[in-house]
Amino acid sequence: MAASSNMIRVKTTLPKQPFLPNADRQPIQTERLLIRPLTQDDLQAVHELRTQPEVMIFTARGIVDTDIAQAQERLDNFLPPRGDRETYNTAVCLAATGELIGLGGVHRVASPALGWPELGYQFKREHWGQGYATEFLRAYLERWWALPRAEAEVEVDARSVAAADGSGGLQDGDGGRVVPEMLAAMVDANNPGSWRVMEKAGFERFKEWKEPDSRVGFEGKDVSLFGYACTAKGRKSDVQ
Repeated sequence: MAASSNMIRVKTTLPKQPFLPNADRQPIQTERLLIRPLTQDDLQAVHELRTQPEVMIFTARGIVDTDIAQAQERLDNFLPPRGDRETYNTAVCLAATGELIGLGGVHRVASPALGWPELGYQFKREHWGQGYATEFLRAYLERWWALPRAEAEVEVDARSVAAADGSGGLQDGDGGRVVPEMLAAMVDANNPGSWRVMEKAGFERFKEWKEPDSRVGFEGKDVSLFGYACTAKGRKSDVQ
């Protein structure tokens, strides 16, 4: 199923921009995790994460970083003076030891394919299969939906709207479409562990498509993707 132009302009809400700087954000504590703002001190741990092939195969590049400078470039996207004001990404750490085991959060406020703010996450391979991703995601959603809101007009994939309310949204007096705010994610169709985590956290799959694969070594091929979204009403809590 190829991607098609199915974007519509809607009235909704979004978190107020810019976001609070990392220095003013409070960490999140769950049963096993400490979810906190990223800092420059996380560079080495981020580099270690990004040198694991099993992790990087599901990224846009598809290959590990060749040096720590590439990890720094990625980390800069989430640090002051601009990155933290434009994204809401976090370090996911073990509460018992403080070890950074993953990254997760909203890494762009307008997904090119879906329109809504886009969430993603990565975990070191040695911590897969232990429920950490689900625990992180449920806790992160509590924080995300608690952020201050403002009215907004955005272009989003119409199929996400239909999935949210079953009717395609409500028409107001000006002919605009008023819809519930959503948080979206794109997941590789060949990564069932990830899309099962999304579903456990209350996300619903609303779109499936193919696009040219951008990963190194996959030139000339297509990648199959799933689009997921959830509303504040659909979230599930795991915060302690």
